[in-house]
Amino acid sequence: MTMTATMTATVTETTLTPEETTLLVELDLDGAWFTVCDLALLTPGRGVAALLPDGRQAAVFLDRSGSVYAVDNTDPFTGAAVLSRGLLGSALGRPFVASPLLKQRFDLETGRCLDDETATVRAYPVRTVQAA
Repeated sequence: MTMTATMTATVTETTLTPEETTLLVELDLDGAWFTVCDLALLTPGRGVAALLPDGRQAAVFLDRSGSVYAVDNTDPFTGAAVLSRGLLGSALGRPFVASPLLKQRFDLETGRCLDDETATVRAYPVRTVQAA
């Protein structure tokens, strides 16, 4: 019996058999794709921190609809690397993460702060690719 599963990410949509289900999450770091983790390690509705090659951190999220997002992990209001621990939500159809410290909301697609237009975090293009 063959089973298929559909996984949706912000960049790709793929139908896979159980033998092909290893998908990797990659971030575009200034034109070069960097592998962060196996998609199966992400929990829907929660974030994880990923160490980038330059020493910075990215907050990587899998939302409950299956979309993957990544933004800088550093909260610009406090300087703390905590956005990966924030709560996911949506406002006017825009996905966001709310900082666990001061609760400012950051758009996961643009990095724009929804509560203070002077603040932003870097939003990374994300894709999922089948592991080689």
